[in-house]
Amino acid sequence: MPFLSDTLARVKPSPTIAVTTKAAELKAAGKDVIGLGAGEPDFDTPDHIKAAARAAIDAGRTKYTAVDGIPELKKAICAKFARDNDLSYEPAQVTVGTGGKQVLYNALMATLNPGDEVVIPAPYWVSYPDMVLLAGGTPVIAEASSQTAYKLTPDQLEAAITPKTKWLIFNSPSNPTGAGYSRGELKALTDVLMRHPHVWVMTDDMYEHLVYDDFEFCTPAQVEPGLYDRTLTVNGVSKAYAMTGWRIGYAAGPVELIRAMGKIQSQSTSNPCSVSQYAALEALNGPHDFIAANNRVFQRRRDLVVAMLNAAEGVTCPVPEGAFYVYPTIAGCIGKTSAGGTKITDDEAFATALLEETGVAVVFGAAFGLSPAFRVSYATSDEALREACGRIQTFCAGLS
Repeated sequence: MPFLSDTLARVKPSPTIAVTTKAAELKAAGKDVIGLGAGEPDFDTPDHIKAAARAAIDAGRTKYTAVDGIPELKKAICAKFARDNDLSYEPAQVTVGTGGKQVLYNALMATLNPGDEVVIPAPYWVSYPDMVLLAGGTPVIAEASSQTAYKLTPDQLEAAITPKTKWLIFNSPSNPTGAGYSRGELKALTDVLMRHPHVWVMTDDMYEHLVYDDFEFCTPAQVEPGLYDRTLTVNGVSKAYAMTGWRIGYAAGPVELIRAMGKIQSQSTSNPCSVSQYAALEALNGPHDFIAANNRVFQRRRDLVVAMLNAAEGVTCPVPEGAFYVYPTIAGCIGKTSAGGTKITDDEAFATALLEETGVAVVFGAAFGLSPAFRVSYATSDEALREACGRIQTFCAGLS
């Protein structure tokens, strides 16, 4: 349509949302569908957080707030960074947005000029490249392979950096792979970044608290204090606190950058929901014992899914350190034909045939920048996961 902007042509709708929508449509039509595409916990928001939201409503805290967050929440975020990450920030260095996605988007909009490059390790969260494109920048994809457990090596990072590089977007534990970088692995990457002082670091630490097998989370500015002045450390309450719909993300970084991000937000959404901010305040300041309990459930589900997918013909599934995703490779399935007659030319064809023939909805690997693979979210019941993985095994056994 001639009145639509050229910018719109540079981006595509979120594939993960598309898969979830398609699964919901099939369910509504009476199909037996198990959706493994959604990136959100199936646990309810804890009661003490919901109570704080109700109290905020009853107290009339339903008006506009400061554009980038109430002072109490900014103070709690500073305390969180000190407590969990050994990072010292003042409230003026903190911004609160409508989810982590808005925080990342604000930062890119506030800093990118045409020709600026952003290094994005693949597999990546589907929105990173499109947000860079919307902000006028150029995504530079650095592919991490299954041979390195989907983790970027120092040599790969070095090769991706050019004089035009402005940001590295770093996500650990990862969506879609669940891969988490150890302190040593992260230090090797920050050593590279210290040799390139023009490159800034944008972390996505959203899965910080969802880690397993004694894995210890760390974030770039914590591992290399020399990066503190050029790092935006992004986090939020969506995943660990089961608050995806509350839409609260936050970040801390240099004051000048935070102010610039606030300017973008002031002319787009203005403040995040006031009630959600008070709920997030309780999430950060209140009890956290439920996180460990939820993680035990997630780890059990991870182990179930990894074992069952590795038993499927043509599928290899690494064991992730965190998040609630697995990212199995399907090289052994490519070129075959499904029992329903579909030629498996790539991972999108695999995911489409899987959904149509078995009712299992997964997200194909090309959406995350690395094929042939697919992403499974195990943030659903053990029963549903066992049934879905059984169907995947049957589907793969029927390829010829």
